[in-house]
Amino acid sequence: MKGGTQIENITHPLHEIVKHSGLQSGTLTAFVKHTTASIMIIEDEPGIRSDTTRIWEQLIPPDPAWAHNTLNHGEDNGHSHLRGQLQGPSITIPFVNQALTLGTWQQIVLIDFDTRARTRELVLQLIGE
Repeated sequence: MKGGTQIENITHPLHEIVKHSGLQSGTLTAFVKHTTASIMIIEDEPGIRSDTTRIWEQLIPPDPAWAHNTLNHGEDNGHSHLRGQLQGPSITIPFVNQALTLGTWQQIVLIDFDTRARTRELVLQLIGE
């Protein structure tokens, strides 16, 4: 991912994993293994994407004075870590009949708060029958 509060819709690949898992019903947990990225559910349309970026810029703006940046010389992503802490690294979604039980407008997205491109790794766990 490229960072800068990039939002990537991962609903379809997660749906396909559930569909081909062999499980009929249960829960899917998706966890991102990074402190500067999060997973969340949004109505994925251009306005909400823009508003999501805007709210993070207002709540936790980039600032060279963040202690993470000043104590770790050369770091510039203190705000990225703080955003990740607030949003959280995982979600759990029930599925029934091999389909995620998302509402009509709900989409699962991975959001990358970092200041530069990075490879992101997701851990998925399905529990069910």
